[in-house]
This record gives sequence, structure tokens and C-alpha cells, in this order.
Amino acid sequence: MMNVDVPGRLKALRKRMAETGVDLVALGPGAHMQWLLGFHPHADERPCLLLVGAENEAFLMPALNAEGSRENTDIVFHSWSDDVGPADALAAALAEVGAAGARAMELDETMRADFALLLVDALPSAARSFTTDTIGALRMRKDESEYWLIKENARINDRAMQAAFAAIKPGATELEIAEVVRNHYPTEGAKPVFTIVGSGANGAFPHHATGSRKLQNGDAVVIDIGGTKNGFPSDMTRMAAVGQPPEGYAEAHAIVNAAVEAALKAARPGVPAKAVDDAARGVITDAGYGEYFVHRTGHGLGIEVHEPPYLTSVSETVLEPGMVFSIEPGIYLPGRFGIRLEEIVILRDDGPEIFSELSRDLHVATG
Repeated sequence: MMNVDVPGRLKALRKRMAETGVDLVALGPGAHMQWLLGFHPHADERPCLLLVGAENEAFLMPALNAEGSRENTDIVFHSWSDDVGPADALAAALAEVGAAGARAMELDETMRADFALLLVDALPSAARSFTTDTIGALRMRKDESEYWLIKENARINDRAMQAAFAAIKPGATELEIAEVVRNHYPTEGAKPVFTIVGSGANGAFPHHATGSRKLQNGDAVVIDIGGTKNGFPSDMTRMAAVGQPPEGYAEAHAIVNAAVEAALKAARPGVPAKAVDDAARGVITDAGYGEYFVHRTGHGLGIEVHEPPYLTSVSETVLEPGMVFSIEPGIYLPGRFGIRLEEIVILRDDGPEIFSELSRDLHVATG
């Protein structure tokens, strides 16, 4: 269970609900509930919902999970058993939180569709939307305790990346490099989340499935890794080369790094997220590689590796201090190599602060 100020977060959520005219927020087991309460019950096909009204909150709770969940919360449970079903318990929970006549409700966009339909059927007249304006908006702005947890994970990730660098040599496979990374996290009390190692032409696939290809002299290698500790993840991409990098690599690396710098300069409180994407994309397009930058510039990071805000060419999300997100432009040349340089930053009043302390320079393995 995460250490969370539950009363403080419930108060902040209710303030957002009042400001946005929402009578009910309904959350399924997942990241939203984890952020709000510091835990979530076991997630399966049995309907389990946290209902937050203007003054009270309550759980629709499968009886099977009630005892274990009670260890983590004193919120009222309206339990139901397999032989009875959840309908009566849901009606009681809605009454408990004063939402039996809710006019507007927000649904956790990640909950199961059958959970959501229970609420739609129970409140057929309520206007429905997702949680973008309430808990979603709150989660985008990290507090200092969250900052330090993300910072700790970033430093662990720096050292995992350095372990990967040390393992790069001709004949090593992508999977072997990834295994070195995965083995590093437990040495610092963390767990691996993902490892992308794309060597040579495989680097031109942004989400390459790390495989058995052996590294060769002249390969450029994309290394995109992340782990998790204390409920928060890390995410970073750096580049390595086996001996001298391929022809044209140095120019492309410099362009991608310039795109990172342009995005960092553009990321300021009050600007739309698309302005950051425009800044990075503009550098790469002006250099003649626009068609080879095939994804958004960034994504938010918090409890989840990918969460709002998303830095796309159409995102109108206004950046605010406390938001944490990636800046990760890339150039992907089919059949040749790919380059991605990724930083996770927190936005401060005067601009972004980078979490990693590891240089974006190309690591050249000479062994």
C-alpha cells in the first residue's frame, strides 16, 4: 500500500467535482483508485467500485474480497455475494453517497465495460463522461512526495542503463542486454517494467520486440527501459553503438538532441502541450527527417508509465507546474537504424527539470 494522504486527496477531488458540476465519481480497481486511496482491491470480473459523492464515499465490494480490502481502508463497504449479485448493494452504495439521483457522473475510463454499464443502468438520466476534469486533472500535477519517488526511480534507471552500456559487445544478443537491465532493478529494491533493446535495423521500430539478434560492429542500439519502486515507474531512452556508429548517425543524433532541447525550451506553464510537440517536430522536419519522426513527442508519467498529459500535435492540454512528462523525439530510418532520446521532466514555474542525470551523448562500446 502506498503512503497517501487519503483525506487530503478526497477533499481535493470533491473540490474539483464542485467546480465541474459532477455529482458522482466512480472508480474501478486500477491506477485512479491507487492514487486516491494508496491501494486498490483485487481486480477481476466481480463488480468492485469506489463511489465518491459530494459528501460521502462508499465501496461496492465483492464479499470475496472484503476481508482483505478492509486491512487497507475504513470506507463503508456495501458487499455482495455471488449467489445474490451486485444490484441491491449498488443501490445501497449510491444512496450512501447521496448519488441515487445524480445528474452528472464521471466514470473511470479504465474500468471494465460491464462495471460501467451497471452504473449507466442504475442512473439512466445522469450525464456521463470520463474522469478527465476531476481525478485525471489532479493526477497530472505531482506533489513533492511524488516528485521524490519519481526522482529515486530515475536514478535507479540511470544505473540500470549504465549496466546495459557495460554489457554491450559484439555477439551479445538484444535479449542478453535486456536481461542485464532486468537483473539490475532488484539490486536496488525495484522491479523491471519494460526493456526495449533494438540493434541495427531493429532500432527503426520504435516499439521493437527485443529479440535474439546478435549485436554487430557498426550497430546503433536503442535502449528504452523502465522499472518501478514504491508505486512509481521510470522511463528513459539512450543510445549506444558497437564500435563506430553507422554512416549518417552522428548527424541524426545531433538533430534529435536539438529537438529535445527545443522541446525543453518550449515547455512552460500556460502553453498547450501541442506547442512542445511542434517545437521538437519542427527541428526534425526542418532538417529533412520529418517523415521519420513517427510518434508523439511525449506522454505523462506517474503511477502509470503512460498517462496524461500527452504531448501530441493536437493536444490542447495547458501545461501546469507539477506536471511530469516525457520528451522523446526520434528519427527512424527503415533498414538502417533508429534514434530516440528520452527525458522525463517535471514542469516548474520557470520550465522543466530533468529527472535523469545521465548524459544523452552516444555511448560507444569498444570492447
